[in-house]
Amino acid sequence: MASHGARGRSGGRPTLEEVAARAGVGRGTVSRVINGSPRVSDATRAAVEAAVAELGYVPNTAARALAANRTDAIALVVPEPETRFFAEPYFSDMLKGVGAELSETEMQLLLIFAGSDRERQRLAQYLAAHRVDGVLLVSVHADDPLPDLLAQLEIPAVISGPRSAAETLPSVDSDNYGGARQAVEHLLSRGRSRIAHITGRRDVYGAQRRIDGYRAALSGAGHQVDETLIEAGDFTEEGGRRAMVALLERRPDVDAVFAASDVTAAGARQALREAGRRIPDDVALVGYDDSAIARHLDPPLTSVRQPIEEMGRRMIDLLLTEIADRRPLASRGLERRQLVLATELVPRSSS
Repeated sequence: MASHGARGRSGGRPTLEEVAARAGVGRGTVSRVINGSPRVSDATRAAVEAAVAELGYVPNTAARALAANRTDAIALVVPEPETRFFAEPYFSDMLKGVGAELSETEMQLLLIFAGSDRERQRLAQYLAAHRVDGVLLVSVHADDPLPDLLAQLEIPAVISGPRSAAETLPSVDSDNYGGARQAVEHLLSRGRSRIAHITGRRDVYGAQRRIDGYRAALSGAGHQVDETLIEAGDFTEEGGRRAMVALLERRPDVDAVFAASDVTAAGARQALREAGRRIPDDVALVGYDDSAIARHLDPPLTSVRQPIEEMGRRMIDLLLTEIADRRPLASRGLERRQLVLATELVPRSSS
């Protein structure tokens, strides 16, 4: 029988990696099959089950957890104040996707806020005690020390969007550049020529890429980029209102606005209405995220849809693969570990 005769290449019990190699799939896929996840095709499930039978692989969850100091817990870390987490649909949609994917496993999810120095110090102590098997980092700023801390502690981690073009950690993001370019090209197609951009936080790489997409759309259409039409925001409603007030003071001739988030667009809408500007007659308005806010504004907001729930699901898939990978973090390549998902413009009557 296979269970008596099969041995791994090392001569010991067959490993998860050897099952994956025999079946021609990744380690994460084998884990999902063994854990009974429905997110595997019938053909893949059959290949994995055949490899398990041929090699005589016997998963021993308890022994594996003890040997690897496993906790069967994952932390979702948000380096933002709790008030922002509950105010912005982006975070709840991300949590929904993460929770849905994790429900197919035996792992527990911990939600941890790290928006203050004290919370960060407490989190560092918690992580140093290796109380979780892996970490999901959402809303990471360029100067955030948490990713480097996780690398030093050799804790598998996945972030929702790279910190820069030279990111070394696995990440899942949407096409911020392409989405922003779509938004501005849409406004140009509506005959708008003085298109302003209210940015997100400049220390967030995704916000930088949206600025790049805004510039590229204008340049591609033969328009010179006017720096007086770019105003700093911070993804918040109040930040959007303040930015719109500043833009109207500096450029009262503005005829369109691309805001870096739907929440920011809601703040800009408030300022436009207070100034007596009609949307879209006087000023067209486009947001980003395609959250519930976009559908409920008056008029309904044109927005760039990013697949936030799917991003959460893919982050979990990637993190489980990272946890199953026994190699040192520094020795792993980045192939297939930095994912970028497509965006889609959803036109509504604000533009």
